Amino acid sequence: MATRQDEQAGFSTERPRERAVIVGVNLPDAWLGGKGGLADLPELAQLADTAGADVVGRIEQTRPKPESATFVGSGKLAELKEMVVEREATLVIFDNDLSPAQGRNLEKHLEVNILDRTELILDIFAKHASTRQSRLQVELAQLQYLLPRLTRLWSHLERQAGGIGTRGPGETQLETDRRLLGRRIAQLRTELKEIESTRRTQTAGRDDVFKAALVGYTNAGKSTLMNAITQADVYVKNQLFATLDATTRRVDVDERRRFLLTDTVGFIRKLPHNLVESFKATLQEVREADLLVHVVDAGAEDPDHQIASVEKVLKELAPRDAKGKPADTLDKPTLMVFNKIDLVDAELFANRYRRQYPEALFVSGVDPAGGAAVRDAILERRLGGEMIRTVRLPLTQLAALSSFHRTQSVLEQVFEGDSCLATLRLSTIELNRLVSREGAVLIED
Repeated sequence: MATRQDEQAGFSTERPRERAVIVGVNLPDAWLGGKGGLADLPELAQLADTAGADVVGRIEQTRPKPESATFVGSGKLAELKEMVVEREATLVIFDNDLSPAQGRNLEKHLEVNILDRTELILDIFAKHASTRQSRLQVELAQLQYLLPRLTRLWSHLERQAGGIGTRGPGETQLETDRRLLGRRIAQLRTELKEIESTRRTQTAGRDDVFKAALVGYTNAGKSTLMNAITQADVYVKNQLFATLDATTRRVDVDERRRFLLTDTVGFIRKLPHNLVESFKATLQEVREADLLVHVVDAGAEDPDHQIASVEKVLKELAPRDAKGKPADTLDKPTLMVFNKIDLVDAELFANRYRRQYPEALFVSGVDPAGGAAVRDAILERRLGGEMIRTVRLPLTQLAALSSFHRTQSVLEQVFEGDSCLATLRLSTIELNRLVSREGAVLIED
C-alpha cells in the first residue's frame, strides 16, 4: 500500500495501466439472433482507455460465424499469440461476447487475462458508480453475468468441498458458490426495489410538472447540455460513461412555465442486456418523461449508427404485452438535438440531417446559446399542449387563479353567485389539477 511518504518522494500511487491487444470479429448481422454485426475497434479502444488500459495492438477478422472453441480461427489465434508476446501485452479484449468455454480456452492458449465487451463495460460501470443505487445496479449486472461463468474463474469448483463447516451431502463447491450468488442476486433485487419505492414516494409530487429526459449515446454531451440549461453542475468529462446516475433539476421560466429536466446514463452499441435490466429503475425517468431530448454527437464518426443504437435501447424500455414482447417504440415525443456542432462544418451537417429531422436543433453545449436554444425548444413543446378552456371555480378557491393572472393567461372572468366562471389558457396537467384539487368544473363547449 502506498504511503504519504511514497507520494512525497515522487512515487505514483495510481494503479499501473495494463497493456491491451483488442480483437474484433465481423459477423453477419443475423448471426445468433442479431448479436452479429461489424466490430468497432475505435470505440473498443475508447472503452479500454476509460477502463485504464493502453491499446498496444489490434486484430480484426471477418467470419461467417465464430470458431466454437476460441471465437477466432486458428490462423488469427496464432497471430494474436505472437502479438501478445511481442508487445508484452497483459490483457486481450474482444469486441464480441465470449462464451465461458471460449474465454477459458483463450486464457489457456494466450496465457494472459481475457475480457469480452460485456466484462469491459461492466468494469467501467463499477469504476464510475458513485451512489448506492448505481453500485447495487452494477453489482447485480456483474453477478448475473458471472453466474454461468463460475467454472472459468475457479479451478477448485468441480472438486468436492472439504474441511470443517464446508462438507455437505454430495454438494460440490460449484453448487455452493452458485447458491450463494443466487442469494446475493435476490438480496440486491430486494434492495433495489426498496430504493425504487422510496424514489417514487419522493417524486410523487412531480406528476403535475412537465418532464423532459436527456437521452443519447455515451459521451454525446448530455451532461454539458444539462449544465448549460440548469446550472446543475453535473460531472462532465470527455470519457465514455462519465455519468451513471440520473440527475433531475427544475427549470423555472415563470411561476407556471416550468419543467423538470433529467440527465440519464448514456447508451452504447451492444449495451449488455443485464445492464439494461439492472438500470431500469434509473431509466424509469425515461419512461415517465413527457418528452425525450435525444442528444447526438455531431462530431462522431457515424452519428446514424449512434442514433440507431439509442433507439434500440429505448425499444427495450418500451412496455411489454402479456407475452413479454416489447412495443415497437417507447412511443414518446422526441426532440432531436445534434450537439458538438462546433466540431464539424455546421452548414453541411445540418443540410444532411434537416430533411430527416426537420425540427432538430444543431447546437454546441459549450456555447451558452446552445443551452438556451434547447431550453426554449423544450418550453415550446411544453406550451404546445396549452388550450383554452372554461371552468367554474368556487369563490373560496379563487387563489388558484393567481398564477394565471400573473402570466396573463386569464382570458375572461365572470362572477355568478358563489362561483367564478373563468376562461383560461392552460395545459392538460394544469386543468386536471384545477379539477382534482381545487374543485373546478369543466364547462363543455
